[in-house]
Amino acid sequence: MARESAMNLSDWRRHIDEIDKKLVELLNERSHCALEIGKLKQEAKIPLYQPDRENEVLANAERNNSGPLTDAAIRRLFERIIDEARAAERDAMHSGDSHAKGGNE
Repeated sequence: MARESAMNLSDWRRHIDEIDKKLVELLNERSHCALEIGKLKQEAKIPLYQPDRENEVLANAERNNSGPLTDAAIRRLFERIIDEARAAERDAMHSGDSHAKGGNE
């Protein structure tokens, strides 16, 4: 922890920028997975919205939370992530292009 106490404002901001870059990469990787799942759902004629799976994802996120964010905050963040993934799936189903950057990914 000595490194953390020696960090100044600029260091912390740089560290947050690095984390944000990783978050964007992970969110896009997750979206890619969701798009692939959307294709499989479409082929199998399974509804896009599956509340049981969504509740499972939210419960997993809360279970993995060790703070400092509250479980409610984690739930809200994941609800938003799931919303955006569902929108990207819908866009891909309607456009046929699951790799477009301009959608709601």
